[in-house]
Amino acid sequence: MPYVLGIDIGSTNTAASVARRRGATWARPEVVALDGGSVTAPSVLHLAADGTLVVGEPPAEDGSRTARGFVRRVGDDVPLLLGGEACPPQMLTALLAAWVVERVLDREGEPAEAVVLSHPAGWGRHRRELLHEALWQFGLGNVTLLPRTVTVAESHAARGFPGSAAAVYALGGNTFEAALVRRTPRGTYETFGLPQGLDWIGGADFDEALAEHVRTVLARELAAAGPRQTHATLRALLPECDRAKRELTVGTETDVLLTLPTGPVRVPVSRVRFEDMIRPAVQATVDLLTRTVHSAGLLPAQLDGVLLAGGSTRIPLVVELLAAAFPVPVEVEPDPQLTAATGAALAACQVVSPRPRRPEPDRGPAPAVGAGRAAAPAVPALRGPEHDRSARSEPPPRPPVRITPLELPKASRLVLARGRGREG
Repeated sequence: MPYVLGIDIGSTNTAASVARRRGATWARPEVVALDGGSVTAPSVLHLAADGTLVVGEPPAEDGSRTARGFVRRVGDDVPLLLGGEACPPQMLTALLAAWVVERVLDREGEPAEAVVLSHPAGWGRHRRELLHEALWQFGLGNVTLLPRTVTVAESHAARGFPGSAAAVYALGGNTFEAALVRRTPRGTYETFGLPQGLDWIGGADFDEALAEHVRTVLARELAAAGPRQTHATLRALLPECDRAKRELTVGTETDVLLTLPTGPVRVPVSRVRFEDMIRPAVQATVDLLTRTVHSAGLLPAQLDGVLLAGGSTRIPLVVELLAAAFPVPVEVEPDPQLTAATGAALAACQVVSPRPRRPEPDRGPAPAVGAGRAAAPAVPALRGPEHDRSARSEPPPRPPVRITPLELPKASRLVLARGRGREG
């Protein structure tokens, strides 16, 4: 059955979604299970002993053979080193995208009619061209690149968000993005203004804040356990803090569970205590989003909504602080870590079946800024230097995609392991 594919390679996790053609229309996108039964796969590549690159967390941590966070390194002239092998970050990003495409191809039995891959909103032409070239090397010539904030808006619009102009708040595992989007005459979305971001705030930082609290509470027990046992305990601490963080999004209390030589221990933590730990970081993201709106010459009340994406936006404090700063609806989907991938699949539908252009309404003279949301002027046509219309060129021709053996550029000896679930 004909389908299109949307991919979101985040700083910590990768997600994918497919939409199937139903006659002249497209069905609602379905999430693809990438990592066994999980809806996401780690955005991690590690060099196995046999020289293959494997997708997922390594069995034993080895920083010299493991690559993380390579998407945000695209455009950096300094390559990553894996086992002494120089690997440009755009090549690793394209390789992970090819792994996703191949897994979906194996499941569906035919190539996608179009593929949309999200990228950070602040990318300019240079970074997009680097990634396009790397994708072509892996046989992916039908990939359209779109800012993550645009795919987030597309997903929210499909769920009923009726607004024209919105702020997008995307909180990833290790990064935060803030951008403005507006609906085009074709009914799609585009960014305007100047996207901004923080590379030092994300869901992983919230885990670390909770882990630091646990280490403080158990300082005496950890010191008595000895270095070897302490290392094993601390290796399990961050995943356990991530689990506790997720429980606190729906509950008011939980325990962080660890095993020491003396037996299992529980460190109780309340939602109030946890949110006190992360409040300064969350407030910094809200403040940056506010500045992003002001830099475009708008007031928060002139927007139609704030659209959220990223697993940590489930934390009630995030919505609480956004609602206090923005007197407009704050929208978060049931599973926000999949929002960008779902929106990418919806955008891929439009690559294959573009919507007809709508006539521009006669808006009349614009009222003064500050006249209130009900009388807000049309969103100004502001574009940063990296978001001019010429940069949003038409997608390249879409030849049939058949994934040949995934080899890195000829200068490299590394090969991507295939068809092994979490281990490849």
